[in-house]
Amino acid sequence: MKTVNVAIIGTKFMGKAHSNAWSSAPKFFDLPVKPVLKVACGQDVDATTSFAANWGWESVESDWRKVLERPDVDIVDVCTPTYLHKDIVVAAAAQGKHIFCEKPVALSYAEAKAMHDAAESAGVLHYVNHNYRRTPAVAFAKHLIESGKIGRIYHWRGAYLQDWITDPNFPLTWHLRRETAGAGPHFDLNSHSVDLARYLVGEVASVSAMLKTFIPERPLPGAGAATFQAGQGGGGSGAVTVDDAAFMVAEFENGALGTFEASRFASGRKNYNFFEIYGSQGSLAFNLERMNELQYLDLANPADEQGFRNILVTNASHPYVSAWWPPGHIIGYEHEFTHAVVDFVRALAAGTPLTPNFVDGMRIMQVLEAGLRSSETGRKVAVSEIS
Repeated sequence: MKTVNVAIIGTKFMGKAHSNAWSSAPKFFDLPVKPVLKVACGQDVDATTSFAANWGWESVESDWRKVLERPDVDIVDVCTPTYLHKDIVVAAAAQGKHIFCEKPVALSYAEAKAMHDAAESAGVLHYVNHNYRRTPAVAFAKHLIESGKIGRIYHWRGAYLQDWITDPNFPLTWHLRRETAGAGPHFDLNSHSVDLARYLVGEVASVSAMLKTFIPERPLPGAGAATFQAGQGGGGSGAVTVDDAAFMVAEFENGALGTFEASRFASGRKNYNFFEIYGSQGSLAFNLERMNELQYLDLANPADEQGFRNILVTNASHPYVSAWWPPGHIIGYEHEFTHAVVDFVRALAAGTPLTPNFVDGMRIMQVLEAGLRSSETGRKVAVSEIS
């Protein structure tokens, strides 16, 4: 079988999820070429060596620039913090590498455009890993919408809620600094929700948003909780420069209305990625914490039989499921990444584009930046203003 060599840059949470996907994809799916885990790159050589040994990467590197210079690397998988995406992607494209990139795509629309232009000029395959599109239940929701089951869509209601930084002693990681993350949950979580809304409903025309930071200072990493006092500076603490929660109202180009809620202060919510879609012929609802299920209301049913019914999306006829287990044997979070790798490898072999890509990344960043501008100015902002 033909092979294609992969390099991964970034070895933390996403590095694990992606490594598992590259490894498992050819074991469950019939692929035209087999991915080879060629090199893993991380700043800490010892930690990266352990990571590579555990996940099956053939070699290690600590300098991403050297990885891109290697002639035996065909695909670069970018799993770094957001502020590094643009430089790595532009350099990878210049070396003719195909690009599999984590989200949010970049710190700004301008960066996303630079990434897109570099990849398009180089003629390489580029993909932004909004993995939730490849959840079977979400892909099946897309099928129902395209089949006319929902009719004209009136509105979208999305919420992506977590609670992992509610403790004021949680340290000032890169996620909480604008120069390294761009924004808080408005970028991290709303980027997923905006991608799903664009995928299922359509393009966003304008937004009105409010962003809020509840804890303005946090202890520096390693400083320890004892050195931190809320509202005071000093060597042991630093300013939080991103939002802790973001609420956004949107109008879509097709006339539908939408809401987006993103928060890391939703106590009890660990990874609550939820949406509802209401249309003239029916409605849909999805909750990632019950990711094998899709709720569907069909208005064609008699009035006395109407109500949401729960579809267990585990049949072989459902998207991606035939490669896995018998009906009712549910899949998990990691499988979405495997599906992304499968689609990426197939697109690469066929010479066809794959979505979401850097075009989608640009449009998502336009919506998110319009939300930032709305929050700062207190007015509705057209997405077209961001250019």
